Amino acid sequence: MNDIVDRINVVHRELGAKNIPAGEGKVVLLRRSYDTTIDDVWDACTDPERLKRWFLPVTGELRVGGTYQLEGNAWGEILRCEPPSLLKVTWILGENTSEKDISEVEIRLTTGGDGAAVLELEHAAVVDPDFWGRFGPGAVGVGWDTGLYGLAEYLGGEDFEENAWQHTPEAKDFLTRSSQAWGEAHLASGASPDVVAAAVEATTNFYAPTS
Repeated sequence: MNDIVDRINVVHRELGAKNIPAGEGKVVLLRRSYDTTIDDVWDACTDPERLKRWFLPVTGELRVGGTYQLEGNAWGEILRCEPPSLLKVTWILGENTSEKDISEVEIRLTTGGDGAAVLELEHAAVVDPDFWGRFGPGAVGVGWDTGLYGLAEYLGGEDFEENAWQHTPEAKDFLTRSSQAWGEAHLASGASPDVVAAAVEATTNFYAPTS
């Protein structure tokens, strides 16, 4: 259990707002360190052979104006690509999408004072108010927590297969604690305790149902 708690606590979570082409977007931001170089993390996030070992298979072209497709998941356009420190893409789920459905994901890499690689992941999206009211930031935040968990596993020497992992007791514990951690970030942003509690419950039931 302590390992799972450490995996949760090592991530800084923050909410904000940002204008993107789709409109006024809600922002979830995650920050954590990895005991390696930024070049290694950049390569793990952008090399298709490495990315599929902890996240998803990807096709496309890593250049500004190029496009990518994550297998069974998001697709979009490369907006900025500045190795090894900045990658910004549009993030689109589904096929029949409108401009409002186009969100943006930005990954920033720096070297911390201890020499470790510091990764910041920012996801900005225009969110339906009813959906946000029901689930809050955990709807997307828990998913990104899982991604950063998988990257840590991979950089530590273990391939991460989410489909197999998500059925384990450890996954249920991690996903529940992640949902709660996003509730704390939601509360810190000014949301009312009642709204936060309901959103945490809904998000937890989605990611880690009791039955």
